[in-house]
Amino acid sequence: MNSGFAVDPGIARIALDVPIAPWFDYRIGPALAGRLAPGDWVQVPWGTGRRIGFVLELCAQSDLAPERLKAIESRLEDAPALPANWFALLRFAAGYYHRSVGEFALLAVPRTLRTPPSPKARSSAFARARRAGRGVGGVGAVEAHTVGAHTVGADTGEGGSVGASASASAVAGAGDPRSAEPAVAHLDATSAAPVTASGRPLPRAVASRSAAGQPLGADQQRVLDTLCASQGFSVSVLHGVTGSGKTEVYLRWFEAILAARPDAQLLLMVPEIALTPQLAGLVAGRFPAQSVAVLHSGLGEAERARAWLAAVEGRARVVIGTRLAVLTPLPGLAAIVVDEEHDASYRQQDGLHYSARDLAVAAARECGVPVLLGSATPSIETWRAARRGRYRLLEMPSRIGGGALPKLHLIDMRGLRSESALAPQAQTAIAETLSRGEQALVFINRRGYAPVLGCDACGWLSGCPECSAWRVLHRAAAGGSRPPRYQLVCHHCGGASPVPRACPECGNLGLAGLGRGTQRLEEELASQFPGQRIARLDRDVAARRGAAQALIAAVHDGEVDLLVGTQMLAKGHDFRRLSLVVVVDGDAGLFCADFRAPERLFATLMQVAGRAGREVSSSHVLVQTRYPTHPLFECLKRHDYSGFADALLLERREAAMPPFAHQALLRADAGALDEALAFLTAARELAEPLRTADPEAPVQLFDPVPMPLARLKGRERAQLLVEATARPALHAFLPHWLASLREVKTRARWQLEVDPAEI
Repeated sequence: MNSGFAVDPGIARIALDVPIAPWFDYRIGPALAGRLAPGDWVQVPWGTGRRIGFVLELCAQSDLAPERLKAIESRLEDAPALPANWFALLRFAAGYYHRSVGEFALLAVPRTLRTPPSPKARSSAFARARRAGRGVGGVGAVEAHTVGAHTVGADTGEGGSVGASASASAVAGAGDPRSAEPAVAHLDATSAAPVTASGRPLPRAVASRSAAGQPLGADQQRVLDTLCASQGFSVSVLHGVTGSGKTEVYLRWFEAILAARPDAQLLLMVPEIALTPQLAGLVAGRFPAQSVAVLHSGLGEAERARAWLAAVEGRARVVIGTRLAVLTPLPGLAAIVVDEEHDASYRQQDGLHYSARDLAVAAARECGVPVLLGSATPSIETWRAARRGRYRLLEMPSRIGGGALPKLHLIDMRGLRSESALAPQAQTAIAETLSRGEQALVFINRRGYAPVLGCDACGWLSGCPECSAWRVLHRAAAGGSRPPRYQLVCHHCGGASPVPRACPECGNLGLAGLGRGTQRLEEELASQFPGQRIARLDRDVAARRGAAQALIAAVHDGEVDLLVGTQMLAKGHDFRRLSLVVVVDGDAGLFCADFRAPERLFATLMQVAGRAGREVSSSHVLVQTRYPTHPLFECLKRHDYSGFADALLLERREAAMPPFAHQALLRADAGALDEALAFLTAARELAEPLRTADPEAPVQLFDPVPMPLARLKGRERAQLLVEATARPALHAFLPHWLASLREVKTRARWQLEVDPAEI
């Protein structure tokens, strides 16, 4: 901003959590003259209230006339200092996703710390969080080694992934990070600069030592040596099969870094909240003298404030978190690990859209530190970057201890008519597995009792009145001797209703659940295998405080024989006695309209297959399918991710789809579909002169269409796709287009998503 208004030199540009502008100019009053600097926290007037923001820079000119500039009310004296490289990351994120700096800056800050203090408060929120942090999980604490909700040995109180739960979707909605080549993939990821304060490589002797005294395998040691020799910013992709010991490599690398630089901070990102407790315990056990902070959106406000402040002030040496953690300012950041980097949960779908995986790479670049992306099934964008040499590819193709990968068999379901969800071969395999005292897992990626309730007389189905979706039949235990209760729940808006006694259309009493979810499958298994200890893990179970952790602990302790669940079981869990995995409905997503569906399906199946055979002599995976000759299953049987990924890249290139094209999606919603489409039509017309301005860098706009889920929470939704073959061309076009869109008068709500997860 610079319109030439000559004003008092005391002007501060403030980042606020407001989407209408990148920043806001405020006047520095006499009381704060000479006392403000970039990175300071301030309280400013906003409308009839007040807001907390950050000082981005001090300047002498503003677009606003002097008389229109409001004065900063106060500086938050006990707020933590914020590192300059964090603001560099925010500017990159705001520029790439075309949002305000303040939206990114304030997103990860706990609400209690960014709420203007009450005049009656005896102490600040920062002081209260510090006091609480000293008592639990502070540096050098003996009683507990974690900061936040996850105290080692205690009930964590956290359920499963918040990623797709209706109640928390506004903060932690699930998405798909594989929408485009990473935003910083064009960077030179092999550039060098010192990792340690002295610039020396990490000592190999330290890197080779195990807390348990067990030597690393050859693959693990080779990868660790490479990581420890890394200097400065680099991006490495650790492609290791399930059971190859990736987590141990992460811990050894962290151990080496902390030995060389005791004040270092390390960020370990995981995709699911449910994975944080066991990982926090593992890390805290490995580093008993260090403080470990756990950060995710499922924490209580006080817990999150305590953990966040410990991380920002450098007291926490290891930070474990989900996607929000990438936006936490860490003054001593020395390395980042993104575990299961392919996972959809790293993509923020609601509100502020961003890819935490891509921002982790950007954060590493801004801080001049290495980042490691680990997965048995890397995203297609990450795989392409590694294949092209932009990212360094590290591979661990074998399981630790020489263990064999499970043998995968396809069960042809064509022509099979059965009341059971399991084919006879699957039932036999489960019975034999249980008879040997081993564990089995039955996987179905669909929660609830049945996907829809239907009438067998007139064909009525349980549609959601607020969404273009079905309400799912759920079973809720009534307790005692009473029979279970049932209700209909929409997995998109969270709306619920009791099950009708009769068909609303024709009055027929013959209503029945169509298809199967985890609850119905659990019921069938209990009938087929009486006397066996059966447990279910899905987001409904995980929503109960501590339930997911208790169940996982029971599986590890051998207290569960047969486990049934969704993709929450597909990653991160190391079930040593599990020797059989049965996949029900393995075709789900195989012919979906979304071109990313095969990639997601392959990753899910390969990940869940990897739960088997960790410490048993022989393990098997049975996939029930009606398309046994599909090429995806051929690669899956060989555990051939690279062959599958390379073939998929060839298809994407021929079809000019991401990562060979770069996209943005303009979405609009309104009370009526015509309103949303009208706005998008006007938006397309506004784009024409901008699109044709540079014939050397063409940008293509498609026609507005209703979204696949056209109605959500009572709002009608439509979208318009923008595509370019060159990323710079797309980002040169978007700012001018957005400026013109802000001038359009419409009742529709709209937002732009860069690198859209779903189209």
